[in-house]
Amino acid sequence: MLIKYADLLTANSEITIEKSSMEENASLRGAFSEVDRVTWTVRAPREFGVSGVLMRLNRDGKDFEDLRLSWNEDGTYTITLDMEKLGVGLYFYSFVLLRGRDTLFTSSLDNVNFTLSRKMEKSFMLSVYDKDFKTPDWFKGGIMYQIFPDRFHKSGRSKQDRHNAIYLGDWNEPITQYAPYPGAPVENNYFYGGDLYGIADKIDYLRSIGVNTIYLNPIFEAYSNHRYDTADYTKVDEALGGNEALAYLTEKAESAGMRVVLDGVFNHTGDDSIYFNRRGNYGNGGAFKDRNSPYRDWYCFRPDGKYDSWWGIEIMPRLNHYNESCRKYFTGDDGICATHVKNGIGGWRLDVADELCNEFLDDLRRSVKKADPDALIIGEVWENAADKIAYGYRRKYFLGEQLDSVMNYPLRTGIINFLKCGDAEGLARTMTELYACYPKCVSDCLMNIIGTHDTERILSVLGDCNYVGLSNCELANRSLCECDRDRASALLKIASVIQYTAYGVPSLYYGDEAGVEGYHDPFCRKTFPWGRENADLMEHYTALGKLRSENDVYKDGYFKVLSFENSFIAFERFKGDVRIVTLANVGDSPKTTELAGVDLLSGKAFDGVVAPKTAVVIKM
Repeated sequence: MLIKYADLLTANSEITIEKSSMEENASLRGAFSEVDRVTWTVRAPREFGVSGVLMRLNRDGKDFEDLRLSWNEDGTYTITLDMEKLGVGLYFYSFVLLRGRDTLFTSSLDNVNFTLSRKMEKSFMLSVYDKDFKTPDWFKGGIMYQIFPDRFHKSGRSKQDRHNAIYLGDWNEPITQYAPYPGAPVENNYFYGGDLYGIADKIDYLRSIGVNTIYLNPIFEAYSNHRYDTADYTKVDEALGGNEALAYLTEKAESAGMRVVLDGVFNHTGDDSIYFNRRGNYGNGGAFKDRNSPYRDWYCFRPDGKYDSWWGIEIMPRLNHYNESCRKYFTGDDGICATHVKNGIGGWRLDVADELCNEFLDDLRRSVKKADPDALIIGEVWENAADKIAYGYRRKYFLGEQLDSVMNYPLRTGIINFLKCGDAEGLARTMTELYACYPKCVSDCLMNIIGTHDTERILSVLGDCNYVGLSNCELANRSLCECDRDRASALLKIASVIQYTAYGVPSLYYGDEAGVEGYHDPFCRKTFPWGRENADLMEHYTALGKLRSENDVYKDGYFKVLSFENSFIAFERFKGDVRIVTLANVGDSPKTTELAGVDLLSGKAFDGVVAPKTAVVIKM
């Protein structure tokens, strides 16, 4: 770490701060196991007039204390902290450079690099996590593939006779059911007929693009086509093939070296469910109709008969996880989460994890890991999850008792801003900060997304600069012209190279590799265009799958940003003697580097020049 400060120091002066521990590459890390001892070394030039250095340290929510660094004969200052003595938890620290009345403080830029100022600003973050915390090795180095089950592939083997459903006969029919404006009520009862047997039919295709994890949006019985309004957590929707189809899919996936991860929607149910039953489709029971129902206290009813719902959406009554019966239904040893794991699924992606209380997440991890220590638990969190505050209190996702990892929305934002605005510094800071804040085992498991069921299709984001603010009616039939589509495809190749070569696991939203376009929900949920795929993009994603499968460094190698400037970024993955560098140039001019090696995507020797609007992956 080396930062120069022309405004505070003479032209040739330098301040450096380094970390070291038993962990390789410790200078880039801000998260350590409680068995570690970590040493910080501060180097300040003599002419800077430093008379002493303090570490101002505080445990989250507690008062700070000043710890004096020891002066060494080589002119450096050092301090060593025993993580076990500190204890598991989140800490914040800054360095204070004592210079008489002109004392200076460090201010973190990305938990690695820093500036100096004359007042306390942003502290470094230090996470101390449980020594036994580990994440599933099988997930690392692979590729996740997210599927909206009704829209991927139709087998014709599942029952499609629900009285409240409208089944569309044309797989390629555009989406015509949408709200008049975002957030307005809509039935969501148009179905294309995709099912779990259909997904199983395409296992060979998924294997051909390197997939090792299939992540399914909700599959349990529900009224809507998106199924986030769960009716019964014990039953897979018959329109998807039922419980038998899930067993068939998990077995076929396992035989191909894949695992199936389910969407855990546990913060609310549907109002049309066996638990709530507002519409009366489940007899006379349920919390809404029967005050003596065993599910009554699972929800929060007010004296006027109204109830708390998720984000005010009446058809999604909110669950009360502080009710032990409710919580244990999901998180007990024989609860929903553990039972499905015992039956063969590979783990859970937890919908809106911020709304699941600590007790729920603690119990969930204990039961799921008891059922299968290798089960995966990923949370939907949209920000830096290491210091996330949600609903008034700090979350403790990565201290060893809750999540394995999270969806990497900050990376998505950084990549898009880089591609559309040339903001290389923003992308570099984001990648560095997350890597420096998360435990290494978490970084290796991050769910790296550039598109999901909750976002616009990445091709549309990159190719259309004028869609924001348009009505659903305008978006329904909007598509890219050929010129914009070609430009977006070139940018998507760069985005996917970054996504696939950064630390973590790329999550490919079904159809992105085939060139599917679309805007916000529901237009991002179109059917997969079988027989009409973008051949160029398909070839590109196949090459990326091969890249990850053939290079073990992408499983658990270390990470470092090498440089960034004006629409250009370079970062490396390294492990032992292996070093692979990603170079991405979104500018209009070529970028010249001194690196030499083989471009793993093209198989050709790299001549040191990165062409405009391209990315290369160089093995050194």
